[in-house]
Amino acid sequence: MEVVDIKKSPLAENPVIGQMLQYNHEQVVFCNDNETGLKAIIAIHNTVLGPSLGGTRMWNYNNEMEALNDVLRLSRGMTYKSAVAGLNLGGGKAVIIGDPKKLKNEVFLRRFGKFVNSLGGKYITAEDVAMNSHDMEIIKMETDFVSGLPVSMGGSGDPSPVTAYGVYVSMKASAKEAYGSDSLSGKKVLVQGLGNVGMNLVQHLHSEGAVITVYDINEERVKMAVDNFKATVTTPEKMFDLDIDIYAPCALGATINDESLSKLKCKIICGAANNQLADEKKHGEAVKAKGIIYAPDFVVNAGGIINVFYELEGYVRERAMKHAEGIYNTTWNILQIAKNENIPTYVAANRIAEKRIADIGRIKMSL
Repeated sequence: MEVVDIKKSPLAENPVIGQMLQYNHEQVVFCNDNETGLKAIIAIHNTVLGPSLGGTRMWNYNNEMEALNDVLRLSRGMTYKSAVAGLNLGGGKAVIIGDPKKLKNEVFLRRFGKFVNSLGGKYITAEDVAMNSHDMEIIKMETDFVSGLPVSMGGSGDPSPVTAYGVYVSMKASAKEAYGSDSLSGKKVLVQGLGNVGMNLVQHLHSEGAVITVYDINEERVKMAVDNFKATVTTPEKMFDLDIDIYAPCALGATINDESLSKLKCKIICGAANNQLADEKKHGEAVKAKGIIYAPDFVVNAGGIINVFYELEGYVRERAMKHAEGIYNTTWNILQIAKNENIPTYVAANRIAEKRIADIGRIKMSL
């Protein structure tokens, strides 16, 4: 397939098609419903390995272009995440623009479900930021192409324990590379973001004897980490100045940027957030130059997609956890490839994903 030089293409004047070209997306669907106030974007990046699966994120974006950029990056990440995890799934994602506290209700969610259903199974949705398993239950009233359902409906319920476990074992594999041992006892870990995944990760770290520092905008979650897991608290102004061993970003993306890298003192970056590198190429090379081991986020946080994949087959938690345990070996192998070939870790991970997609694509095209 011919690669289009976006800068020289007349499509550069079109920010939507131009961005689809940049990330090589198959389809982007814009959804609007005046009656409910629903404004959403569904991005389908790649369906070579199977139907695209990825969560729906509801966020009060500053503008529509910010939402579009987010959904395009997230859906591309889902393609690579499923490919590296060995799942027969493609990559997709949805974002809903607006304040969930003001807009989200049954009619609103069912209207979104009808948009998902209109794609005929090319996109399967699940929960993400500001969405939960109860929301998926409502969306299912209008479509069967939904996962992350409550346990009472035969679903997997909250995927965060599996996601957090994957982050934990990936962190251990990274520690083995950095320190010669995968023990996290005594390691100073900064966990930024105490949602369900972040809090479950803190619990794993506490059980192994790590020294934990946390930050979150939710004071109740911070207090829970302090009271239950003996964490200390930092602030946004101070957290990148801390003397730490491991930085675990578990909130929104792009926290690895020019400003944070100028301050960050750690040996490992390994967390649950998506799109941690503000600029994949620039900051992926920068962490390598600083001697920091970066465990690629779409490898680290694959536990969530692994969890909902097994829901599609008839959910058994033990199968999902066993598959997530394999993130340890996947991380280790990527770190070895990156070291042996002297390339950034994100490049090593991308190559593995792209090779699997290309190989399976050739099989599907053959007679």
